[in-house]
Amino acid sequence: MKDNVLNLTVVLADGTIIKTKRRPRKSSAGYNLTGMFIGSEGTLGIVTEITLKLQVIPQETSVAVVTFPTIRDAASAASRVIKAGVPIGAMEIMDEVQMSVVNKSKSTKKVWREVPTMFFKFSGTKSGVRENIDLVKKLSKQCKSIDFEFTADPEEQKKLWSARKESLWSMLSLRKGDEEVWSTDVAVPVSRLADIIEVSKREMDELGLFASVLGHVGDGNFHEAIMMVDRALEMEGTCTGEHGIGLGKKKSLVKELGLDTIGVMQKVKLALDPNWLMNPGKVFDHPAETNPKGT
Repeated sequence: MKDNVLNLTVVLADGTIIKTKRRPRKSSAGYNLTGMFIGSEGTLGIVTEITLKLQVIPQETSVAVVTFPTIRDAASAASRVIKAGVPIGAMEIMDEVQMSVVNKSKSTKKVWREVPTMFFKFSGTKSGVRENIDLVKKLSKQCKSIDFEFTADPEEQKKLWSARKESLWSMLSLRKGDEEVWSTDVAVPVSRLADIIEVSKREMDELGLFASVLGHVGDGNFHEAIMMVDRALEMEGTCTGEHGIGLGKKKSLVKELGLDTIGVMQKVKLALDPNWLMNPGKVFDHPAETNPKGT
C-alpha cells in the first residue's frame, strides 16, 4: 500500500497542518516526508488525509494453486519466479501445518492437500496472463510441484484463494481455553527465503511449539506463530516486513539498525514532537530512557 500513497495531510504535535507532497505520481521535491510519516507508526503526527493513486482494472485475472512435497521446494519455486521476472499480482505460501488447520476448521468449501502450497494471482492482458501461467507452471515443475490448478472464473478464483483468505481465522478457531495466537513477521532477501523458512520450522518442531508458516513470499516476507527474528537478522533480513515495531520489537530494532541509526530517528521525533505526545513508547524510547545496550 505504501507504494500507492502519493501524499498525506498530517497534523503535527503543535497543531501545524502540513501536506507532504502534491499530486504528481513522480516528484523529487525535497525530503520524502510521505515515506517518513507512513513508516512512523503514528509517532510523528496524525494523518487526516491520504491521496492514493488508482490502478487500472486488468483485462484478465487468474488464480493458481500449486502444491509441493516440501516447504523448501515451495520457497525455491517462489525464488525462481521472482528471478525470472514474471509479473505476479500476489504470491503467497502456506505450509502443511497451515493447510491442515484450514481443513480442520472447515472454513472453506474445499478440502485441501495438507502439503506446502503456493497461491498465485495473475493479471494483465489475456495473452500475457496465459503466458505467465505457463511460465510459473514450468518453473514450479523444476521444483517438484505436485498439482497445478488454475482458473480465470471469478467464483472459482474465490474458491481457490479461500484457504489463504481464511488462514488466520482458521488458526484462531482452534484455540482452547486461554490460548492465544501470536502472529508476527520478518523479511529476508529472497535468496535466503527457503533457508529462513526451513530453519524456522525445524527449530519450532525441536521446541515442541505449534507453529505454521504463511507469507507474502514475493517480497521475502513471511509470518509464523513464533518468529525467528534473530535468524532473519543473521540472513541480512529485517525484524518486521510489514507488522511494524510497536512495543514488542524495540530491542530487535536496535539489533537490526544500531544505536546510531536509532539516534537519528529520536532526533527527528524530538524535532517534531518535543513533548513525546504522539504514540509514546512505540518504536523506540525517549533518549533519556534508552539503555546503551538496547535491553
